[in-house]
Amino acid sequence: MALAVTVGAGAGVGSIVFRWCIQTFTRAFSGHADYTAVPGAVNPHVPWLGPCFVLIAPVIGGLLYGPLVNRFAKEARGHGVPEVMVAVAQRGGRISPKVAVVKTLASALTIGSGGSVGREGPIVQIGSALGSTLGRMVKLTEGRLKLLVACGAAGGIAATFNAPLAGVFFAMELILGTFSAEAFGATVLASVTASVIGRAAFGDVAFLDLPAFHVDHVAQYGLFALLGVVAAVVGVGFSRLLYLIEDACDWVWRGPEWLRPGVGGLVLGVVLLALPEMYGVGYPVLQKATEGGYAIGFLLLLLVGKMVATSLTIGIGGSGGVFAPSLFIGAMLGSAYGTVAHDLLPNTAGAAGAYALVGMGAVFAGASRAPMTAVVILFELTGEYSIILPLMLAIVLATITSHLLSHDTIYTLKLRRRGIDLEGPVRGAQIGTQLVGSFMDPLPSSLRASMELTDAVDLLSLSGYGALPVVDATGRYVGTVTARSVAEALAEEPGAAPTRVGQVAELPTAVTADQPLAQALHALLSAGGTGVPVLDPGHGSPVGWLSHQSALRAVHAIA
Repeated sequence: MALAVTVGAGAGVGSIVFRWCIQTFTRAFSGHADYTAVPGAVNPHVPWLGPCFVLIAPVIGGLLYGPLVNRFAKEARGHGVPEVMVAVAQRGGRISPKVAVVKTLASALTIGSGGSVGREGPIVQIGSALGSTLGRMVKLTEGRLKLLVACGAAGGIAATFNAPLAGVFFAMELILGTFSAEAFGATVLASVTASVIGRAAFGDVAFLDLPAFHVDHVAQYGLFALLGVVAAVVGVGFSRLLYLIEDACDWVWRGPEWLRPGVGGLVLGVVLLALPEMYGVGYPVLQKATEGGYAIGFLLLLLVGKMVATSLTIGIGGSGGVFAPSLFIGAMLGSAYGTVAHDLLPNTAGAAGAYALVGMGAVFAGASRAPMTAVVILFELTGEYSIILPLMLAIVLATITSHLLSHDTIYTLKLRRRGIDLEGPVRGAQIGTQLVGSFMDPLPSSLRASMELTDAVDLLSLSGYGALPVVDATGRYVGTVTARSVAEALAEEPGAAPTRVGQVAELPTAVTADQPLAQALHALLSAGGTGVPVLDPGHGSPVGWLSHQSALRAVHAIA
């Protein structure tokens, strides 16, 4: 817990330094605190260039951060979150400490010189690197080290967005991929600590001043539901376009990698000259859209422009997040959708700003498939409980639709393109690629669901697995029963306690004989006993038993 507080404090300070760097570089390259607040204005440092300075700023920025990333930390390139995810899933939470420094400078240079990316991905990677470094310094176990990495991510999000709850859910939903009391407690401590430090520096206000939210008519829920489906399509489309443009940049570029951001910066500059609202993160533009400040056609232009500008920034080797661009795209989509709905149904649709807010969360959920984070962060940004119902409806539908449209999220697709499957075997690992059926134990004797618990005690106590399969009267497999669940049942008040095996049987995560061991190990580690039944892939009936010992036999087979 003390380490979680320390990491949270580090992430909070890191957020302050990172935002200061962004502001400093933005003023240096554009002459303004935030160029998107005055899009198309001249740079007072070089007024003779007029608005054309945006052609040069990304080139200079790329020539600075390109060699920095290529020489010291190649993992600092891109949007950051996938690198943290794979570090936790497959590298034991180990992240190089130099990532924090390189990511801070590279991302600040990217955003300050016009790169159309967000600051949440970098601060997640920065905070996670701090957590990993501290954990290894004090020689934490691998499980605790991963948790400290998640604490760094939570603290970074909390301090950046002044959203402590969103930081917690982001860390558990995307970084850890699991929920537990220990993880929740530690990430809350880190998130609260980072938020306190962030609020001391930036004030106790949300980073956006969003309009009041209210639902005027019950029929609006139907419109919000449809918006969730449309937002999922846009979110998945953003993911695909991001990597399509990255592939195009890879195909076109044949020079040294350190020079790529500088040369590619010229193309990005052309985009910024045509649409200066794409400079940097673009929060002033996002806020103006939620207030109804743009016409429908321009909103759609901004939507497409952000997709292209963000994809191009990352494709040329820039460093920055996709969280904020997802919110930006969602705001443009929601505002345009709400304007159309208001024109068609003026007495029912309500204000367009409400749809902009819901669109922000729905597009992010569609791209990342992190529904709880999306709901919580929009709630924290508005501070209004009335947003919850329409937001939950749209985000859940966006998540479901996204899952139907694509197997991967905007984060996991980057890893899969590298040949990394977070749920599959790790390349080069001693255990992982072998099939379960090659190393499983013989199936132990099954228990009848109708058997008295007291009769099952002897069989479970003699079993070496601490769990046994359960079948019904027809011999159909219905789950497993563990020694722990039987012991708990026998310790309850006799009148209310279960009396038969079938009443305490549970279905563990299915493991089939044709599965790789890497996938089956997730089910084995989360099982209540020391083993799980192996099912026939065709009929779903047990054909063997997988235990930790049988999994370890795969190592001897390789040797």
